[in-house]
Amino acid sequence: MPVLRPRLPGRCGRGDRGGRGGILTYASDRLWEEVVYVAYYLHWSADSVLDLEHPARQRVIEEIGRINKRISDPDAADG
Repeated sequence: MPVLRPRLPGRCGRGDRGGRGGILTYASDRLWEEVVYVAYYLHWSADSVLDLEHPARQRVIEEIGRINKRISDPDAADG
């Protein structure tokens, strides 16, 4: 059986960052906000939105925002 290595100082929640290391999770409230926004405007299922990788979902959200801005204020400059 392999021997476990000793813990490194400053790891496992004792470091300067105050939290544990590893994968950061996306706040569930924010995720649902994004899912509902995209699903509402594009009539997609929640599963379809959740299947998007984060950068792709962010891009879709930005594009929906641009379209809404153009529709609501046609004279506004497209940023």
